[in-house]
Amino acid sequence: MKEEITYEDFLKVDIRMGTIIEVNDFPKARKPAYQLKIDFGALGIKKSSAQITDLYTKQDLLNKQVLVIINFKPRQIANFMSECLVIGVYNTTGNVVLLQASKEIKNGTQVN
Repeated sequence: MKEEITYEDFLKVDIRMGTIIEVNDFPKARKPAYQLKIDFGALGIKKSSAQITDLYTKQDLLNKQVLVIINFKPRQIANFMSECLVIGVYNTTGNVVLLQASKEIKNGTQVN
């Protein structure tokens, strides 16, 4: 378990719902990954690199709603600037399973 945080610490993390609108292969990444474009409604479109090729095809991901941390500092990954972090958990085989809402949610809606 990680260090205990306060509610104020949690409020610093901006987790939003977004829809993946574009998925591309990322051959320059060290580990197999996709380049994603994610629509956050009024907040615009952000890019992310995601190591999720083991469980998801590009077709699986297109138009999928996902939870994303949008207030990380952008990070250079090979020749790509990742602007946000798609949230997932590792399953028993070590592959990332994306977290998502059980019902459709408006893009840009914040987790509170």
